[in-house]
Amino acid sequence: MIARLNGLLIEKSPPHIVVDCAGVGYEVEVPMSTFYNLPDIGAKVNLLTYMVVREDAQLLYGFGTEQEKSTFKQLLKVNGIGAKSALSILSGVSIEDLVHAVNMQEVSMLTRIPGIGKKTAERLLLELKDKFGIAGFVAATNQPKLASHDILNALLALGYNDREALLAVKQLPADANVSDGIKQALKLLSK
Repeated sequence: MIARLNGLLIEKSPPHIVVDCAGVGYEVEVPMSTFYNLPDIGAKVNLLTYMVVREDAQLLYGFGTEQEKSTFKQLLKVNGIGAKSALSILSGVSIEDLVHAVNMQEVSMLTRIPGIGKKTAERLLLELKDKFGIAGFVAATNQPKLASHDILNALLALGYNDREALLAVKQLPADANVSDGIKQALKLLSK
């Protein structure tokens, strides 16, 4: 299996790119989030890759970050989601928005992605709920991990459900410490 490519970017045509590694050109499909962060043609590029071997093809998918690659792999585990659909999802929404949609069970956000209908979106939300959960939400936020995690746990301990607590934590400023964050979250929840 090919896990990483490091070479020269010689072609860019969304969603396909070609990376020259020691004289061998690898055609790689990338999500738009990775594509927009690629350097100019002729520059060095380093991609994490995931290889799919089918009866009729060997396909290589590339990612700029480990988080994109692991999310892609999680999407592939969902019944009825193939590599093309997973790539489309990663191109259509950010990972943070995907985690938010899963935690808030927002079907409408996913149905806006081309190729994702209501039933597929519902299946995604159901099967990914346990995969991302609160830990996935905390990892995807821009807040310091411990502060947002502690605030979330405090709200859950006070009896708020997952949805209410996650929504309140999402609205907090990035630099909120635990005590101020809890106070601000309680104010938001009391409205």
